[in-house]
Amino acid sequence: MVTGPPQPAHGQGEPQPFTHLGVPNADLYRSLLRTFARAKERFIVHLRPEDVAAELRIDADEQLTLALDQLVIWGNLRADVDTSRVTTVEDFHRKRCLYQLTGAGQAAEQAIAFYEEAIGRRGQLQSVALADIADRLRSLHVLATDPDPDPAKVHLLLLSVAERFSSLADNAQAFMSALRRAIDFSDGDVDGFLAYKERLIDYINRFIADLANRGAQIALLLKDLEAAGHDRLLELGARREAADAVPEGGDAAESLGMAEKRALDGWRNRWRGLDDWFTSRDAGHPSQARLLRQAAVTAIKQLIDAVGLLNERRSGRSDRSADFRALARWFAEAPDDQAAHRLWRAAFGMSPARHLSVTSDTTDAWQDLPPGTAWRDAPPIRISPQLRKTGAYERRGKPNQVRDRSAERELLRRQAEREATETAAARRQLPTAGPALLSGLDVLEPRAFRLFLALLGDALAARAPGDTEVKTVTSDGTLEVRLSLVPDGGTARIRTADGVLRGPEHVIEITDLAPS
Repeated sequence: MVTGPPQPAHGQGEPQPFTHLGVPNADLYRSLLRTFARAKERFIVHLRPEDVAAELRIDADEQLTLALDQLVIWGNLRADVDTSRVTTVEDFHRKRCLYQLTGAGQAAEQAIAFYEEAIGRRGQLQSVALADIADRLRSLHVLATDPDPDPAKVHLLLLSVAERFSSLADNAQAFMSALRRAIDFSDGDVDGFLAYKERLIDYINRFIADLANRGAQIALLLKDLEAAGHDRLLELGARREAADAVPEGGDAAESLGMAEKRALDGWRNRWRGLDDWFTSRDAGHPSQARLLRQAAVTAIKQLIDAVGLLNERRSGRSDRSADFRALARWFAEAPDDQAAHRLWRAAFGMSPARHLSVTSDTTDAWQDLPPGTAWRDAPPIRISPQLRKTGAYERRGKPNQVRDRSAERELLRRQAEREATETAAARRQLPTAGPALLSGLDVLEPRAFRLFLALLGDALAARAPGDTEVKTVTSDGTLEVRLSLVPDGGTARIRTADGVLRGPEHVIEITDLAPS
């Protein structure tokens, strides 16, 4: 309740539009300012106290007037004398005011609304935004091939791409943050969490598939645009944007040139962000789209783990924390140290490990052993008698030199390069030129055939019961597979070095989505 005359703000003389957030009756002040903000959205500038009271469904009493006057002192509102309803001398001498938001008050309301929206924002995975970005980039590519493109169309398309991309990135980040919070606090509403987790997993799966498909297309479009001269389009957009810049001091042409330069730098920075979001440079710098796919897959796994944990708790099974608490109670109730040691060995099955330090001869003897060698067939581990006796060992003299493992690293590097070369060769042997029958694929090399089997398995796993056609994209987003059943096609036989593969005849179409 507001009582007493309005109090001045700290640092009087300057607006203090955020003061009302930390004072008593902050809820009343917030409701009053929201009323003025909503009225401004309806293009209503001035409000009388009775208008505010009618909007809030409260009485237009002295308390409301004191609250409005307090907001005037803090700089949120401005009060003007209301002379429109003066009919008598008494009305003229009675204080009547029209209130409206000040510039500082409106800015404070916008800042508070933005903060509340950002804090409560859940975000969303916008598959539609991916399609919109790809469509706008295709239109830009058409303009890039035009010798005299329309600057207005170029600028509008660039603005649309920037707006959709910014919305996509911000919403994806907000969604993943909200999803992590939902997983972390899944203990709060167990029934609600279990009810929506399946829909959420389907929602994320659909976005992952769209992101893998559309992301590869967008990466190709960006590459084509760069080859067609995208910088010329950015210059046209910057020139049109700078045409509305406020003139600065000095020469008019120089001022316009500086505005164009600033606008062009901004557009180049946005384009670089768009390219980095969808295009992977190398293994050490994956694209943000790929990182988002990995984060989404990880989130699905965490959701499934959280559901499994919740089901265990609901079924009455004790979790590991309860087991450790029970074990701690048993240790506390042990009659002596020997009983505690027996409990330790029974619970963890561990014996004293005093052979952690071995000699270099033992290390050399164990280096070339196959991984499946049994302990009884392996050379013995030789340790110092002092280590076994005292549990401590300090070797005197010069320490062992660090082993040079450059040869092993070089071997691993050559193996990785050979595997990458063989995989690339296998991809080139796949039938990516168009649709082909399974029965016509009996000329594949063993490695190419194994890659083909993996693609075939992905397509068959994605096909729902009763469907005769399926289309899927590999997890890395580089290959698209379309598989169609041939009616009455009989049995297809594919002969390879590994054997004969038999199955119903299908038409398979493999599309390479990776940038060449």
